[in-house]
Amino acid sequence: MTDLPTFRLDGKVALVTGASSGLGLRFGKVLAKAGAKVVLAARRTDRLRDLEREIEADGGKAISVALDVTKSASVIDSFEAAEGSFGPVDILINNAGMNFESRAVDMPETEYDKMMDTNVKGAFLMAQQAGKRMIARKAPGRIVNVASIGALRVLPGLAVYCMSKAAIAMMTQVLAREWASRQINVNAMCPGFIETELNSDWFSRDAGKAQIASFPRRRLGVEEDLDGTLLLLCSEAGRLITGSLFTVDDGQSL
Repeated sequence: MTDLPTFRLDGKVALVTGASSGLGLRFGKVLAKAGAKVVLAARRTDRLRDLEREIEADGGKAISVALDVTKSASVIDSFEAAEGSFGPVDILINNAGMNFESRAVDMPETEYDKMMDTNVKGAFLMAQQAGKRMIARKAPGRIVNVASIGALRVLPGLAVYCMSKAAIAMMTQVLAREWASRQINVNAMCPGFIETELNSDWFSRDAGKAQIASFPRRRLGVEEDLDGTLLLLCSEAGRLITGSLFTVDDGQSL
């Protein structure tokens, strides 16, 4: 019997966007624990430095990088900083995103532009830059886009958010097809409702509790529930997986 596949990422460099809070913060910790050198990227660099120190205290390696995913110059700078400190990026976690609760008829144009710029344009610019550099050095790579079950079903009151995540789902498949011969695997995680610091207030209210009660298992996911999928898609254990949309939602979309 051959050895079982490993989820270790020793020797790899991973860049995580939106790493200052929520899922991005968790992803940074998990990738570092698996052996990757982690580039923590976000606009709030003060919070990144706290995470950087925590990772290093636990024996990992991390650096903090200021990043605005909507600006191409900032995107390029983040990759340059990563390469200057750790070497070329092997893994991109395209996690930066935002939300604005509104029905389609009430959506302000300014908020529409902001959400599409961050969730779609920003994710594309990051993936594009990662792909260019991986192709130029003829190296395999992993790109994991963070979408949502909103990419696959309607979430009432989140019209534009769902539209933006549907775009990420198609972008994932387009890039996976374009870059398959380059050994660049592009996949997306589509999480359901996961409890984070950004939504904990909502789910503590009566309306939020009622929403939880409507789920098949009447519970929220926690950030740790995404660890296994993340490591599968980033490691050699998932080398045959590309162009896939992984729904991780505890049955919420059923």
